[in-house]
Amino acid sequence: MKIFEEVKFDDKGLLVAITQDINTKEVLMQAFMNRKALEKTISTGYVHYYSRSRNKLWLKGEESGHHQIVKKLKLDCDGDSVVILVEQEKAACHTGNYSCFYREINEEGNLESYENKVFDKEIVYGNKSKILNKLYDTIVNRKENPKEGSYTNYLFDKGIDKILKKVGEESAEVIIASKNNSFEEVKYEVSDLMYHLLVLLVNQGVEIDNIYDELIKRSKG
Repeated sequence: MKIFEEVKFDDKGLLVAITQDINTKEVLMQAFMNRKALEKTISTGYVHYYSRSRNKLWLKGEESGHHQIVKKLKLDCDGDSVVILVEQEKAACHTGNYSCFYREINEEGNLESYENKVFDKEIVYGNKSKILNKLYDTIVNRKENPKEGSYTNYLFDKGIDKILKKVGEESAEVIIASKNNSFEEVKYEVSDLMYHLLVLLVNQGVEIDNIYDELIKRSKG
């Protein structure tokens, strides 16, 4: 394979591999590949990695069934890392979260866990509008059944002032992204804003169907 004329493995024969969802572009995980792992990934169409702890080649999903189907491979300018865009079957993370990057360092320097569990594919890739209902229901569940480390519960615990502050911050981020004329930034920031608006609705006891009813009224105007 001519690609190996460009690839630069480190002194241990490894290459950094960053895996993304082909549809959402969400970063799912970071691992390592040796030459054999990259060869197998290219030849089979399923992502293989090299485990440093077990000192062996492994097929992603060989035990869990959560395979990663290769859609595109990219090599960086220095040749020492690859980005793999995949169709992920179920969860990428061993915790059951869709992505391994489900924790965020907040403004206070603490870790917060976002709800990142796998949604039904029918909801995500079928009738996509259902995802708002799914997310709303997840937020309601977190309010009724608090979970340690949950970012949603962190917001509820801090109260209305914190929730409103986040809504304000995310609104400002949408404005900045729009002024930057950046498609990716607008998409990301609007998603953040919509999430925090749903938290606000749950906190205020407003059901998402109430919003749908109001929008239906306006659509007739």
